[in-house]
Amino acid sequence: MANMHNKLNASQTKRRVQVSFVIRDEEERRHRAGVNALQYDPIYHRLYSAGRDSFIRIWSIRNNRQAHWIQTMEHHTDWVNDIVLCCGGRNLISASSDTTVKVWNAQKGFCMSTLRTHKDYVKALAYAKEKEHVASAGFDRAVFLWDVNTLTALTASNNTVTTSSLTGNKDSIYSVAMNPAGTVIVSGSTENVLRVWDPRTCQKLMKLKGHTENIRSIVLNRDGTQCLSASSDGTIRLWSLGQQQCVQTIRHHTEGVWTIQANESFTNVYSAGRDRKVLRTSLKDTETTILICEEGAPVLRLELVPDESSIWVATTNSDIKCWPLRGIDTRRPVDANDVMLPLVQNPDLSIPGAPSIRQYRVLNDKRFIVTKDTEGNGALWDVLTARKLDNLGAVDLDAEVKKRNKLMYVPNWFTVDVTTAMLSIHLDEHDALSAWISGRDMDAIEGGNSRWTTVNYGKMMLESLLEFWPCSYFNRPGSYEAENGMMANGAAGDGNHVASRRPFFHVPEHTPVILSEVNGRTLFRMHVRDACGEIENILLKENVPPWVHDIIVEGKEAPFNKMTFCLVQYGQAQSREARRERLSASELIQIRKVIEHVYDRIIRPAMTASSMDNPRLNGGNPGSSQADKRSPTPQNPDYQPTIEELEDMIDMYCGEQRIDPNLDLRTVKHFHWRNQNTDLILQYKMKRH
Repeated sequence: MANMHNKLNASQTKRRVQVSFVIRDEEERRHRAGVNALQYDPIYHRLYSAGRDSFIRIWSIRNNRQAHWIQTMEHHTDWVNDIVLCCGGRNLISASSDTTVKVWNAQKGFCMSTLRTHKDYVKALAYAKEKEHVASAGFDRAVFLWDVNTLTALTASNNTVTTSSLTGNKDSIYSVAMNPAGTVIVSGSTENVLRVWDPRTCQKLMKLKGHTENIRSIVLNRDGTQCLSASSDGTIRLWSLGQQQCVQTIRHHTEGVWTIQANESFTNVYSAGRDRKVLRTSLKDTETTILICEEGAPVLRLELVPDESSIWVATTNSDIKCWPLRGIDTRRPVDANDVMLPLVQNPDLSIPGAPSIRQYRVLNDKRFIVTKDTEGNGALWDVLTARKLDNLGAVDLDAEVKKRNKLMYVPNWFTVDVTTAMLSIHLDEHDALSAWISGRDMDAIEGGNSRWTTVNYGKMMLESLLEFWPCSYFNRPGSYEAENGMMANGAAGDGNHVASRRPFFHVPEHTPVILSEVNGRTLFRMHVRDACGEIENILLKENVPPWVHDIIVEGKEAPFNKMTFCLVQYGQAQSREARRERLSASELIQIRKVIEHVYDRIIRPAMTASSMDNPRLNGGNPGSSQADKRSPTPQNPDYQPTIEELEDMIDMYCGEQRIDPNLDLRTVKHFHWRNQNTDLILQYKMKRH
């Protein structure tokens, strides 16, 4: 084990690596948070959709009227921004905000390799069908050109590939296009200009100006002489690359245009965006446009079927619809105010999306989370078991949190984000092991019968996430549990069984576990159940950071948190002359323990001193009896009161607030102490002798 620790990647000592996991269903069949990309395969009648929930889904399409979910492809850890089908539908390339480009076997639905050349979000892909080349571009301002045949030959162990790069963009790239022959590449960025490249020489040919906002989508004609660009400025521009100028500006949209598609003959352009309208405009007469349909949410992507019989539309609410184009009356209908009306009222096929989490609140116990989704429904989640506990229906989020919160303070040991419309939980080195919980708090959370004196949430979480990793101290032969023959479910074992006692809390085996640099790129992703795999074991050894290694492999305890506080007599907290006793103790110490300290170290010594000074109070009265010693008085300084008697004798205050003896120090400081940056001051007050 020591050798393995020494072989950890040297960069681990310099970079901060966090452990994350996603709370989700085992089968995520519906998109959440928006569908960014579509690809239709007319040969196999399949639709590929990629979304902001990090998944790519495969659908079997029957007569454009039925969609059957085939598979969910998962390997990305952030939004999937674009996909392209290549090699006659055998392979799929994807681009993601996790900074990677991935190569997939499209027929079997598994990831073949991961390309990590980009340094930031990868936003767009372009495909040259005749050369089997793919271009990728993103926020790192670079365009990379890939040979698809080389990419599909990569393996997990042989993942080195050389590529051509096109540099010169001065801002983030949102769109890229390439003609089928692969002779021209055009990129569009937040710089509001188009840059045109010759991929054969990697030289920039020209820069085209005209748009006033970000360029979101680009289409090239077959021979690469004309280009269409769509922008957030609400316009579509037709460019002549030979003349190096804009020859037409189309202004039929009222808001930003996010996606465009052109037919094979480059005579019609289909466009959509923020205004939710899907328009078809003739490039021979750009004033001639018709409203195909109107969606219920902004449109993120269009996918035109090759024979122009229908068009697929994906939106921000995660719906995917197929709208018919053949056999409709193309006369331009208008209402009484000369406003265009949609030609098609109902789609041929609709694939509904799932609701996405939009709001969340972490309860005071730092274990449960209450969420509210896009449909207004609430849910209760348990972070420690990575499960949804209950659907709450339509709720007022703040009222629900107020009802469920307890007077309890637990440090923030994880952070949450809902970028993928699901709960992603992040554990960082600086906070993950800070949440020690007392048995009393666990009783309050779990309803009694706690099995622990104290536990550390972060340690328990890491143990659960890496439960199946062979290097875990749980799984090592010779561990305490293995030696005593305790198996995973607590049954009697033979004493030599490798699988020993498991964590107290188990997470679903399909839970994704992600190791990544803090605010950086993903290093490794797997399911909990896959940690025992040969390749996963190797990758975990390479990427697990030292702070996780110490807990999981070495079996070390998390460090305890201490708190410094001061004790003064009631009413003297603000006095400079007040004598303050400065103490340090575990932040989980209850106030009743402080009361015991006050009696033992302050009250009793004072009583003893008083007895010594006054012989009449020093037990010198020959008429005194043993029964007198049952009362805690100066006459009986050796008497030790019970904790109940002490609580009846002494009150503790923070400021003017009397404190419940059941509270611990950190809860008192969090809820009652005004200045969190200074030591807590507790005041003691005698109620009676």
